[in-house]
Amino acid sequence: MVTLQGFVGPWYRNLFRFLLLFSYIIPISLRVNLDMGKAVYGWMMMKDENIPGTVVRTSTIPEELGRLVYLLTDKTGTLTQNEMVFKRLHLGTVSYGADTMDEIQSHVRDSYSQMQSQAGGNNTGSTPPRKAQSSAPKVRKSVSSRIHEAVKAIVLCHNVTPVYESRAGVTGETEFAEADQDFSDENRTYQASSPDEVALVQWTESVGLTLVSRDLTSMQLKTPSGQVLSFCILQLFPFTSESKRMGIIVRDESTAEITFYMKGADVAMSPIVQYNDWLEEECGNMAREGLRTLVVAKKALTEEQYQDFESRYTQAKLSMHDRSLKVAAVVESLEREMELLCLTGVEDQLQADVRPTLEMLRNAGIKIWMLTGDKLETATCIAKSSHLVSRTQDIHIFRQVTNRGEAHLELNAFRRKHDCALVISGDSLEVCLKYYEHEFVELACQCPAVVCCRCSPTQKAHIVTLLQQHTGRRTCAIGDGGNDVSMIQAADCGIGIEGKEGKQASLAADFSIRQFRHIGRLLMVHGRNSYKRSAALGQFVMHRGLIISTMQAVFSSVFYFASVPLYQGFLMVGYATIYTMFPVFSLVLDQDVKPEMAMLYPELYKDLTKGRSLSFKTFLIWVLISIYQGGILMYGALVLFESEFVHVVAISFTALILTELLMVALTVRTWHWLMVVAEFLSLGCYVSSLAFLNEYFDVAFITTVAFLWKVSAITVVSCLPLYVLKYLRRKLSPPSYCKLAS
Repeated sequence: MVTLQGFVGPWYRNLFRFLLLFSYIIPISLRVNLDMGKAVYGWMMMKDENIPGTVVRTSTIPEELGRLVYLLTDKTGTLTQNEMVFKRLHLGTVSYGADTMDEIQSHVRDSYSQMQSQAGGNNTGSTPPRKAQSSAPKVRKSVSSRIHEAVKAIVLCHNVTPVYESRAGVTGETEFAEADQDFSDENRTYQASSPDEVALVQWTESVGLTLVSRDLTSMQLKTPSGQVLSFCILQLFPFTSESKRMGIIVRDESTAEITFYMKGADVAMSPIVQYNDWLEEECGNMAREGLRTLVVAKKALTEEQYQDFESRYTQAKLSMHDRSLKVAAVVESLEREMELLCLTGVEDQLQADVRPTLEMLRNAGIKIWMLTGDKLETATCIAKSSHLVSRTQDIHIFRQVTNRGEAHLELNAFRRKHDCALVISGDSLEVCLKYYEHEFVELACQCPAVVCCRCSPTQKAHIVTLLQQHTGRRTCAIGDGGNDVSMIQAADCGIGIEGKEGKQASLAADFSIRQFRHIGRLLMVHGRNSYKRSAALGQFVMHRGLIISTMQAVFSSVFYFASVPLYQGFLMVGYATIYTMFPVFSLVLDQDVKPEMAMLYPELYKDLTKGRSLSFKTFLIWVLISIYQGGILMYGALVLFESEFVHVVAISFTALILTELLMVALTVRTWHWLMVVAEFLSLGCYVSSLAFLNEYFDVAFITTVAFLWKVSAITVVSCLPLYVLKYLRRKLSPPSYCKLAS
């Protein structure tokens, strides 16, 4: 403007005046409108009755849910319920399933009644059982005694505490109340950090051997005949993610026998137990059925052996340097040549509607990666049963690699396969990322599904970061436990499930849901709507500022580039607030298709990932619309104004307000009653304010027919071509949602 003016007079003063006049081109209200819109989207998510219990913890990123490409999910507690059911007991030569549990029950009952009769007829103290026990390995044990030993080991080797609910109505004398309720089965519940352990103890109760009480130093069991056995807890070695096993040393109060029981993952237990030819094979078989396996073993200790161990263990715990290493070394001295008792299989059932939800996400163009700490076989089985990997799809199991050469060979073998799911362990993944990071991520991103097993929490977060860096696409991580927090926080959008493992994940996430199936509606309906609404709202707020700046430019050009404002005072304030605020903001209620339709056709979601709703192209289209409409409104008013300048302001401003209201109506795809209210409320505010704004409007002129027809003519010329273009576009090249809506 200053250049066209020719730098005459104090041009620098004009420069700053023009800067102020055109400041409306900067959409300052955009930030406010979008933040208010995000708050509305969050409120809608939390009020949706179809996804109860949803909590929006981060109100700044609801649109991220509308353009996800990668979903990284945990397995246990996310895809599965984390409710364990005991399914299989394997003793090496014989296997018991759900339909043969009654046999175990009869064996347990028989062995305890036999022991009771022996104890009744032989009161010679504790020495005969110990002699018999020492000679036992020489004779092949009967199935009954092996079952008895296995069940006893399972019911003793754990970290479970039975809890009793206090009975209603019992007020005084708590001691009697406790004694009264101690062994009542109906109000006993088990508490433990791991649902696997609870499942095992509940199973032993179902076959006749019940854990009735436990404290720091002792445990009481109830036999099928009602007899209570007491055991003294001498030492407890808790489960850790490094050792992958737990152990306990107990003394039988009746016989004074000391036994070291241990249970853990097969990889940790295989080197510890005595040589056998069935453990590895049966672990693989159970894992292929989707069962979580635990190996149980024991070792009988003499009093001398235990005393020696205890002194060394206490010494190690008191050492000042490398304490943990010394303690581990002392415990490992016991973990040698242990007697393998049994292998247990526990099933973790899938959550409700996991299969249709995963299928919906796949149809929406979202690639799903499952990152789990479970065994390769178990993870593969769950991936198949949940239809994460379809039955007909090939699976490439990435074999264990330890160096660069092996990784190169395996990557070449994988490159030759097309459209197959990838299953890889954490160790192999580490090697591949160390030497061939770019090649591996490029190949993995082409897979329809990826399963990473034996993954540590750090690896999970690292995979999320790699996907973001290499693809530049939006990632979402979903999990339910503390081990998923790092992955959830690394992703663009984190979703936590409130599960059995506490609330760490749901509190650390951006969005918290109750079940995995809720993610379908969260993305397909709320994510999609949030993205499309914010795109429309953002572009409309920019259009609102551009159109008035165009009018100012035309006005100044006509009047010899004078730096004089077109609209002054209240008109400029009212334009961005009460006259246009409500209709423009009501775009946050707009939707192109009904929620049911968005759920039925997840392919609609795929369009959003291309970013066509908000791009340079759409922005430039809105800029052209603003320039066209601003030019028409101003030139029209100048051509039609009569004698006084005040009429130009009246005609052009009224036409501008009407144009904005009509443009909102043009943009809306599905009308909501609040949108209609907003349109008429804004129009009412403007018409009623004309009576008070005498300094801007001549009341005598604006009530004439001439004023009405001139305003109508200008408004029609500015809006009608756009309505025609929109109609032609919907007829000739309709967007995908139009085909469904019709």
